[in-house]
Amino acid sequence: MDIAGTALLTDLYQLNMLAAYLDHGLTDTAAFELFVRKLPARRGFLMAAGIEQALSYLENLSFSSADIAALRSLGGFPDRLLDYLATLHFTGDVDALPEGTVFFPDEPILRLVAPLPQAQLVETRLINLVHFETVIASKAARQVLASGGKPLIDFGLRRAHGAEAGLLAARASYIAGFAGTATLAAGLEFAIPVRGTMAHSFVQVHEDEATAFERFAHSRPRDLVLLIDTYDTARAARRVAKLAPRLAREGITVAGVRIDSGDLGAEARKVRQILDDAGLGSIAIIASGGLDEDQVRALRDAPIDSFGIGTSLTTSSDAPALDCAYKLQEYAGIPRRKRSAGKATWPGRKQVWRSYAKGGAFDSDLVALVDERADGEPLLRPVMRGGRRVSPPLSLPQIREYALNQLDRMPAPLKDLEPFVYPVAISESLRGLAAELDRQDAGVP
Repeated sequence: MDIAGTALLTDLYQLNMLAAYLDHGLTDTAAFELFVRKLPARRGFLMAAGIEQALSYLENLSFSSADIAALRSLGGFPDRLLDYLATLHFTGDVDALPEGTVFFPDEPILRLVAPLPQAQLVETRLINLVHFETVIASKAARQVLASGGKPLIDFGLRRAHGAEAGLLAARASYIAGFAGTATLAAGLEFAIPVRGTMAHSFVQVHEDEATAFERFAHSRPRDLVLLIDTYDTARAARRVAKLAPRLAREGITVAGVRIDSGDLGAEARKVRQILDDAGLGSIAIIASGGLDEDQVRALRDAPIDSFGIGTSLTTSSDAPALDCAYKLQEYAGIPRRKRSAGKATWPGRKQVWRSYAKGGAFDSDLVALVDERADGEPLLRPVMRGGRRVSPPLSLPQIREYALNQLDRMPAPLKDLEPFVYPVAISESLRGLAAELDRQDAGVP
């Protein structure tokens, strides 16, 4: 079974609710919104990603005969539900932030309007897709800002929490500004530039380091990068300095050397000096080894040309999850409001309006009801109508360009790695609607 592609990738309670909805005729139009309640520690902003995967999921949503047979074999699912699922296709509308949009708490990432059973069923997988890529894009964006323009490469597949996570992390980080990935399948799937070097094991199987470098160079001369910290980094750099002119006479260029351990700043300075003294200033230095954005920022002034980022990226190790929710905001034309302590929602269908300062930087956001007009730019855009996309998807380079423009237009304090409280207001009409629903719930006339 293709687990990632099956409609069975959901929570049991979705099907439990669908059975009850169908039994009691609760099939009117519902509006749900997916949003983040609050920022993690040390985060001043988030970056939306995963919308493309969400739309692809909705567009292809269906239960195969094998899926229905599997549900029937479990027992407990009524025939009415199984018959409904057997012919199910998504027929609703979706408005969403463009991927790469910088956004803040209480701002809908997407709004989905569809018959209630459809809108309910898709909750789990939508959160699963949008949440994960948003987590990774948001982390990657911080690392891009920390790098000061130096290229970053995703090295994180081996520490990612599963194959799909590794692939989507490569995609999300590329959107946020990473220059490439070491994940071969992501390069093939998404046309992301693929970069790779060598492992310590290749050096270790040889009796001497110089032979290992030379053999690797002849076998894989394109974009040649040699790993030089298996034993003694400075000594290895001197060996590269001797080898590089000989390889050059054979038409092979040493593009770079990689350092993966030790005091990366100090080691890079020693290596740079050795290579420069040998007239090899064109050989780049790549640093890797458990780096996060704080370390990248600390190394920004070292003679390091690019960074490989692994675990901290694909696990978003300091903030691996967001307080992300997908909540009912309207049913059968009536606004709905959840009032749970600490988890109350703003009711009704909403739009986010962004205002800009002189020069084009973000100035403030306003969350308003969808039929309100406000100054600024509306951020949620139509992406699906009647279960079909309103336009072809953008290419990944186009999405990446938009995301980098978003980072460039953030207020200067937001570009720091420490939190900055960006102003997000709730419109008076929206506040008034919430207050009216609260009065109704309390029985106050």
